[in-house]
Amino acid sequence: MKKKIFWVLFSFFSITIGLYPLKYFLINGKVGILNGKPEWLLTNVVWYIAFYIHIVFGGVALLVGWLQFSSKLRSRNVKIHRHIGKIYVVSALFSSFSGFYIALFADGGFRASLGFSCLSIIWFCTTLMAYLAIRNQNIVKHQVLMVYSYAACFAAVTLRIWLPVLILIIGHYITAYIVVAWLSWIPNLLFAYVITEKLTGKLSRRDS
Repeated sequence: MKKKIFWVLFSFFSITIGLYPLKYFLINGKVGILNGKPEWLLTNVVWYIAFYIHIVFGGVALLVGWLQFSSKLRSRNVKIHRHIGKIYVVSALFSSFSGFYIALFADGGFRASLGFSCLSIIWFCTTLMAYLAIRNQNIVKHQVLMVYSYAACFAAVTLRIWLPVLILIIGHYITAYIVVAWLSWIPNLLFAYVITEKLTGKLSRRDS
């Protein structure tokens, strides 16, 4: 029962936040995070392109990535698993790469920029390493790295959960944003560590 509840919540948040970027295309004028950005940044063509690459491909990565953790999908249709995996890898690499650039201009200055930059690097590296691992037929390493990759990707969800809570507790948006630049992904990676330890433990017991 707990596992089903977890999967329902996991899929719900992945899909909901994955579709979140649509509002930037459906609503005219400044939307979401763009409301707080200065005009000099909004007229920066490189930043503007990087922002839309980040949110579009990040949304796609969230939308399809959670499906890869379904053991039923992997066992019943390997081809679909591979196709979804390719979509996720391409989307994650584009989103993380562009995310690194826009992180340099994050609200909250250097401390927030550093937090989001670290997240982008971790997401990019774990995704690329996971792809290279499966290319080399190293399935266990691929699975472990993909857990970390999606944990980094899921920061888009946890950020939107933590930020309003932190604003209520701290009472100051910029301070809350600096904190969430780290809090949105560090607990995710710790959770990924717990999951991968269990995964590798099961595999080692099976092979012994």
